[in-house]
Amino acid sequence: MQIGLDSRPTCIDLFAGAGGLAEGFRQAGWCILAGLDDAPSAASTFRLNFPESEFLEENICALDPERLLTHFRLKPGQLDCLIGGPPCQSFSYNNHARSASNHRAHLFRQYLRVVASLKPKTLVMENVPGMLTIGDGKIVREIKRDLAALGYESCIKILFAEDFGVPQRRRRVFIIATKLGWEHKLFPTGTHGPSEKPSESVNNYVHQWRPRKGQVPQKLTNVWNAIGDLPSLENGGGVDITPYGRKPKTEFQRQSRRGSPEIHNHRTRRLTSSMLRRIRNVPEGGNWLDIPRQWLPSGMKRAKTSDHTKRYGRLSRRDLSSTILTKCDPHWGSYVHPLEERTISVREAARLQTFPDRFRFTGSLSKQYELIGNAVPPLLAKQVARSVLRYLDRRSRSDSRTGLPEKHRQRA
Repeated sequence: MQIGLDSRPTCIDLFAGAGGLAEGFRQAGWCILAGLDDAPSAASTFRLNFPESEFLEENICALDPERLLTHFRLKPGQLDCLIGGPPCQSFSYNNHARSASNHRAHLFRQYLRVVASLKPKTLVMENVPGMLTIGDGKIVREIKRDLAALGYESCIKILFAEDFGVPQRRRRVFIIATKLGWEHKLFPTGTHGPSEKPSESVNNYVHQWRPRKGQVPQKLTNVWNAIGDLPSLENGGGVDITPYGRKPKTEFQRQSRRGSPEIHNHRTRRLTSSMLRRIRNVPEGGNWLDIPRQWLPSGMKRAKTSDHTKRYGRLSRRDLSSTILTKCDPHWGSYVHPLEERTISVREAARLQTFPDRFRFTGSLSKQYELIGNAVPPLLAKQVARSVLRYLDRRSRSDSRTGLPEKHRQRA
């Protein structure tokens, strides 16, 4: 049977990576027709976890969108949603060489080229908050202008992952656009917190949610709620498959285990003796300031005490994790296990990103960390996907009442 010819809403994931966005949409009831990425580790991971979907291992610059229409027997305007996050390194505040002229900063134009051909009913684009300020907002203005020229109404908001149950401080920019008529309800309502919002120049983009009448927000999900049931490891220890050995103690842990009889990817990189000596001095919730000065690298000896507050940090069990980046390296952030003398494992990083335990990662250890750090937390993606799906359902019912043709396939 041709993929997608069922009653579920359809989407295609560009710049798919491991498939964090796709996993969230799948959990929300969407049919993932295909993913696209040119990284071999992303291709093997996506194919392993989405056997029901196609995967196109190629550079988006070489993609002919007409081939997608032909292969999936779609007409322009028939796809329910196009999703994807163009590579964000050029926009990231962590990239000191970030620039609007960097060629990777313009890959969003390739995304819009596909939009122009497929003409999806809705689209969801994700990136880092640095996208809002680079080039004095030039990139954002161009995206909104080009979407409007293609007939889309759009809105840009910063969503805080912790507001949606993700056990991590993570801010991401979402651009949601539609050809069917704008509704503010296209953005999801938070379920946890709310968390503190920073005071900065992009505050006008922050999605300030309010609980619905009668809704009681759940408590933020802390680090130990997420990873406290996973087995202990030595520095550099772990295997690809291991038994749980402990019973789950939280709903988050129970949900993470669903569909997985064992743990995959519970491995951690080996730290050098000098790095181990440093982190042994860092208490739970501490950082580089707790390390004796003579054991710090020369660059850190020159740092101000107000700088690099996450470096050589040890996670606190009762707090949120810091943002999971592509390298869970103590030199770059708080990635030391709360109780053990090691960095967090691949599986622990995946849990903090809300990947279910059945979701497996391929490639070298460094590639697995990279795939996880680059991903959209599936739990956040799921809430966005649900919100867009409810919007499509409302539009379909409205069209039915006015006697217009059905706009999209109804959810099964």
